[in-house]
Amino acid sequence: MPRAAIAYLQAPSTPSGGRRRRLAACTIAALLLALALPASAPAPLSFGTVPALPTLTTVTLNAKLSTVNTPMTNFSVIDTRGTKSGWNVTANGQAGAGKSAVFAQYCPKAKCGTDAEGYVAAGQKMAASSLTLNSTGAKFAGGTGATPTLQCAAGCILDGAAAVKVASATTSESTWTTSGFSATSLALKVPTTLRFLANEEVYRVNILWTLATGP
Repeated sequence: MPRAAIAYLQAPSTPSGGRRRRLAACTIAALLLALALPASAPAPLSFGTVPALPTLTTVTLNAKLSTVNTPMTNFSVIDTRGTKSGWNVTANGQAGAGKSAVFAQYCPKAKCGTDAEGYVAAGQKMAASSLTLNSTGAKFAGGTGATPTLQCAAGCILDGAAAVKVASATTSESTWTTSGFSATSLALKVPTTLRFLANEEVYRVNILWTLATGP
């Protein structure tokens, strides 16, 4: 049975015209969905450290397409099933009630001007496929069996509708933890049309990370 980690990335903006803008100056929350197990019983296949999106750096708006880079945070997978049947981690943008699969205008408090808390209906949005992960130079270590593989050396789209495989394992067991993500492993494409949001509103996206059985 799969387990999922939900990460929230918030990206506030300020006016253009040469001013600097922070594209994720807030806390990123992660939630691991629980299986129907007693609180004291660890899941045989689970995230040890849930994948989460870090704070991005700043960018200067100059009417040109720009890219914001930051290192991906490390995560770990625990497999104590004893079956050597493998596992995989996927990521995709998550749609649905109260969610957005792409960066969209979001009010993070009870009231932002006339907008209520949550995603703003008919608000500003960024295009899908704006956020990518490149795992070149990163690796897993620490467990037994075959070393799991990070699958995004050519770049994986995180905010797309389709789930993309980020990592996979064949006979891996115990706890495997990533390390070595580069300073440019996460890249956010910032369009020239990005609009300033007033009243403390931000651009926010929901990214769903899923751990499932099978390589």
